[in-house]
Amino acid sequence: MLAYIVRRLLYALPILIGVNLITFALFFVVNTPDDMARMQLGVKRVTPEAIQKWKVERGYDKPLLFNAEATGLATVTDTVFFQKSARMFVGDFGRAEDGRDIAREISGRMGPSLAIALPTFILGLLVTVTFALTLAFFRATAFDFWGVVLCVVMMSISSLFYIIGGQYLISKIWRLVPISGFGAGLEAWRFLILPVVIGVVAGIGSGTRWYRTIFLEEITKDYVRTARAKGLPEALILFRHVLRNGMTPILTQSIVAIPTLFMGALVMESFFGIPGLGSYTIDAINAQDFAVVRSMVFIGAVLYIIALILTDISYTVADPRIRLQ
Repeated sequence: MLAYIVRRLLYALPILIGVNLITFALFFVVNTPDDMARMQLGVKRVTPEAIQKWKVERGYDKPLLFNAEATGLATVTDTVFFQKSARMFVGDFGRAEDGRDIAREISGRMGPSLAIALPTFILGLLVTVTFALTLAFFRATAFDFWGVVLCVVMMSISSLFYIIGGQYLISKIWRLVPISGFGAGLEAWRFLILPVVIGVVAGIGSGTRWYRTIFLEEITKDYVRTARAKGLPEALILFRHVLRNGMTPILTQSIVAIPTLFMGALVMESFFGIPGLGSYTIDAINAQDFAVVRSMVFIGAVLYIIALILTDISYTVADPRIRLQ
């Protein structure tokens, strides 16, 4: 297993370089360093001299990918891409275009993002797996039929409807919780209840249908028929054997969701005014802050690679027949 993990980590290096290169290309196809300077300096103070000074101070006066005026290795290293990207591989994300330390911002905003994403993920998984098992238990009945209809209806509704509807009904009409914002310490729970509930409800439809399909496929297998022939109760077969053997796809979906826990929910944090990593990324895109955008994309890619490796390792735990080679 150790050789497999080392090999996967070595594969990660070209993947991260490729992700960084694509992010760089996409960003500078849409924006130029001059556009970034105008955005950061403001309309009233934009002069050619100010733009050039801003570019020199932040290293955007160099060629983007290839320096034809340099010689040797400097043709590649003396460029914006190399100067801005190489440091991230040693964990140095540098500073945002407004001068703030990116690593400090990320560490400070990770808490609010996790405060929403973690309970949403855990509660959502419990609710959807339980609902899916219940539908599988009552399969081919009216309860199963109307449960599937409810899931399809919930899947068809945009997540924006849940957010806006929840804010209007629960916060504005019933006045149970604040409509947006974030508090420090224990006060934060009043601001977290609504986005967590909405996040769980919005995921019930798709999650339940996915898990129900997995469980129904397992129910038709030979070991289930053998268990029934031995006289085991249906509920015991479902909740002990079927659930255990259906864990592989559940683990796949669950562990791959780990990066979103750290990266934050972009739309949810923006609507509820949560100062997490999702809103941080949205603000950076609006401000054309390449330093923050590349850092967030890089961290997201690293987390996805780690999550996929953890997924492979978890397969060996859930199913002892699987060997990593």
